[in-house]
Amino acid sequence: MRVRTGVTALAAMLLAVTATGAAAAPVPGSEAGAAPSHCAVRDRVSVPGAEFQTAACLPDLTSTALAGTQYTDSTDWSPLFAKGTENPSGVPGVQIDGYFPDSSRLNATHGWKHDAQFVIRLPDRWNGGLVVTGAPGTRKQYSLDPLISDWVLAQGYAFASTDKGNSGPDFYTDGTRPGDAVVEWNRRTTELTRAAKKAVQRAYGHAPRRTYMTGTSNGGYLTRWQLENHPELYDGGVDWEGVLWTERGPNLLTYLPTTVAYAAGGAGADDMYEAGFAPGSEFLWPYHQTAYWGLTQKVYRAEFDPTYDTNCPGASAGSTTAEILAPCASDASYDYAERPRSVHRAVERVSLTGRIGKPMITLQGSLDTLLPIAADSDVYTRMIKDQHRAKMHRYYTIEGGTHVDGLYDSYPDRLRPILPCYRSAFEALTRWVERGALPPSSRTVPKPASGDVVNSCVL
Repeated sequence: MRVRTGVTALAAMLLAVTATGAAAAPVPGSEAGAAPSHCAVRDRVSVPGAEFQTAACLPDLTSTALAGTQYTDSTDWSPLFAKGTENPSGVPGVQIDGYFPDSSRLNATHGWKHDAQFVIRLPDRWNGGLVVTGAPGTRKQYSLDPLISDWVLAQGYAFASTDKGNSGPDFYTDGTRPGDAVVEWNRRTTELTRAAKKAVQRAYGHAPRRTYMTGTSNGGYLTRWQLENHPELYDGGVDWEGVLWTERGPNLLTYLPTTVAYAAGGAGADDMYEAGFAPGSEFLWPYHQTAYWGLTQKVYRAEFDPTYDTNCPGASAGSTTAEILAPCASDASYDYAERPRSVHRAVERVSLTGRIGKPMITLQGSLDTLLPIAADSDVYTRMIKDQHRAKMHRYYTIEGGTHVDGLYDSYPDRLRPILPCYRSAFEALTRWVERGALPPSSRTVPKPASGDVVNSCVL
């Protein structure tokens, strides 16, 4: 799907221009809340450091209008949100797509076959803020369009997202040292944040007054890491079920082997509970056994411990869907605690400390069956407290929430989507940062017995 300025579903309404990184003059007089003439920004903005970029003036930057065009990728959204999710539309502005210099070629979006791809969206009516995120899982830069981009654009924020520098089930092949691929995720997020701030300044005439970091799953991990390591770049963040990496554990490699053993009949339900999986989540186990557990264990084990089983996944996670999703039999007996010090050092390179430097709100579902809450956000919240940063943190356990909102469609009587709670949390964060209004105390948000649970949530 190569970016072009030819015929598309929106061809009659689109104007596009390609740039190669030349500096651009700001729009004189643009202020937050002002509405510059549509498309005026397009010819005046560039992303510093980008190896390639292309800009398009669009009548609507939201996924409703962009689905089926080269300006998003709807195949990367599924199954991240529930049916019936209400998203805003009708947000005109400029979209910039491109990539930073990188040697890996895992991201084939637009036919570029080039990693470190990004998207930046600049709404005509800007509120003075910028929201930065990175792809969840091993997805790419457009994967959060319906979850985050649409909503923040409608609020007036500029939006920036990165593919994290590598993507897909073979992400672990990027780099030369164990842990390099995940280390790059953090570097690419920092790189995009700095570049997006400058692009916003060139577009609107002044730097963003507020910058927020956010994301879900691996994007939540990025939020945690950025607020620990580069708090100077942000004013706050919302961490939606971020992945926890700690050198001593817990981490993915301490509890996912139990799921592989369980699927192979070598572990029982009690072993799953001991690993951190919540009682009551059993109805979700068959799906995760098929779609997540084996794949996640083997590719992250290959990233941090490549010598454990060189025959699985070997040079690739698999050539067919079945091969990609299949677990490695050897992972059923994987024991992270007994692995060589070199493996622990690789994990240590990407580990979190809890030492956040800006306000952050964390949300996680009580029935998360990929990242069990007892081994993830419960632990991370204690880490923040141990670092004496609890006053900068709020933690909401979403009763009935699980890792992927799309599963609500299959179990509406047992689950609830987290997205509306995420949006409420984002609003609470901005009131906290910008007005000094303290959010509600950390607590469990009960699953409502009635009402529109897909689109409403009271923290």
